[in-house]
Amino acid sequence: MSDEHSTPIQSPKQLIIVVVLAFLVPIVVILLLTQLVTGVEVGSASDPKRVLERIRPVGEIVLASAIDTNTAAVAAPAPVAVAAAAPAIAGIPDGKQTYNTACVACHGAGIAGAPKFGDKAAWIPRLKTGIDSLYAAAIKGKGAMPPKGGITTLPDAAVKAAVDLMVAAVK
Repeated sequence: MSDEHSTPIQSPKQLIIVVVLAFLVPIVVILLLTQLVTGVEVGSASDPKRVLERIRPVGEIVLASAIDTNTAAVAAPAPVAVAAAAPAIAGIPDGKQTYNTACVACHGAGIAGAPKFGDKAAWIPRLKTGIDSLYAAAIKGKGAMPPKGGITTLPDAAVKAAVDLMVAAVK
């Protein structure tokens, strides 16, 4: 017979080496390419400090009441407008201010089934349950509405004043 059709693999040992290398070489090439493209070293992906740095939040929410006056000089993120407005509703409750702070986002547009401000048809079934049940729903939350409109620092009297304002608009 002639050697025209001979193969470079002559033994089972050579076959095993070729098969293993056929799997390992592409994997190594892919890992090297990902390191080149992403700039991340293979071992550094599991470093806890680097992981926390990569997944840290973009911003922070800081309540105005939680800012320490001694550390206020440190560059702290600006407080969220809604949270900062909550302490302003102290003393005599102002229903309009409370409504504008906590309620208008949903009740102004009727979001998530919230009855719109001044919409008699939407408010009449709720008014039939009584003012005390409206107060309880506003203070404790109901359905998609969070307790106190999402500003839990509001005093109950301020929430009741906002409910009174919305009820007065439909009477």
